[in-house]
Amino acid sequence: MYVDVYVFHTSEGSSLPLKIRLYNGQTFEIDRIKGVCRAASTKVGGTGMRYSVVIKGVETYLFDEGEGRWFVEARREAFGM
Repeated sequence: MYVDVYVFHTSEGSSLPLKIRLYNGQTFEIDRIKGVCRAASTKVGGTGMRYSVVIKGVETYLFDEGEGRWFVEARREAFGM
């Protein structure tokens, strides 16, 4: 699902996602970023920078497609929906 992402941009040009906001307005902090690489989503399609993140204790992938488009590769149950 596409999500809004609060991002910190470093002076070196890196992007660090801090939290996500779902379509219904729910906001979730990103507990930890475990890794970043360019990759394709094997579950839902799409490509971009893949952030391996932990949200509410659940590890999932957050993708930056570029130009402000982000999606999370997670089932809704992972966010208590």
